[in-house]
Amino acid sequence: MKTVTALEFDATTKKGVVLVDFSAEWCGPCKMIAPVLEQLSKEMADKVKIITVDVDVEQELAQRYNVMSIPTLLLFKDGSVIGQVVGFQSKAMLEKFIQRAYVN
Repeated sequence: MKTVTALEFDATTKKGVVLVDFSAEWCGPCKMIAPVLEQLSKEMADKVKIITVDVDVEQELAQRYNVMSIPTLLLFKDGSVIGQVVGFQSKAMLEKFIQRAYVN
């Protein structure tokens, strides 16, 4: 799972399905979800790219997407946000959330 800066963000999310984890090093639930996201990034590499954004470093990016709580997960499809969840999520829930990108 790659940590992305504001400079890379638009290019990274503009094509395909991308799950963005807005988190911070000090955040307990972020630390809990990180291994789940790492596992999914390997298991679903052919379907989704999973990246992380450190909200302490990239505050303007977090503001652009109205990230008020962390972890906030945004699901992008070809540059547009198609879903958002906040807080710790189970692996099964995240798999279902990612599948939303393939419904239409």
